[in-house]
Amino acid sequence: MLLPAKAEVARQLRRYRAWERVMLASPADHAVRATFEDSGYTLCVLMGKRCAREAADAAERYLGSTLGAYLREQNERPRTGAAERRGPPKAQQHFAAGR
Repeated sequence: MLLPAKAEVARQLRRYRAWERVMLASPADHAVRATFEDSGYTLCVLMGKRCAREAADAAERYLGSTLGAYLREQNERPRTGAAERRGPPKAQQHFAAGR
């Protein structure tokens, strides 16, 4: 697994938190909301997460731990149910009675 430089993660996390504060102060401002969402997307890409909140949490854990500890934590996390199923769903078998 490739991980980004901690300095870049820290910079993007600060940017995300700053825009989060601005967005909460001006929720009706579409330009502010768009910039906040862009900063969240960037954090998601850096941390390999689908949700900006998860990405921010992961960034905080990554910055607060050693590389080895972070990787162990990521490997120990349970996978979601959607990721467990692979391939098409199994077809149901129908048995005709008396044949």
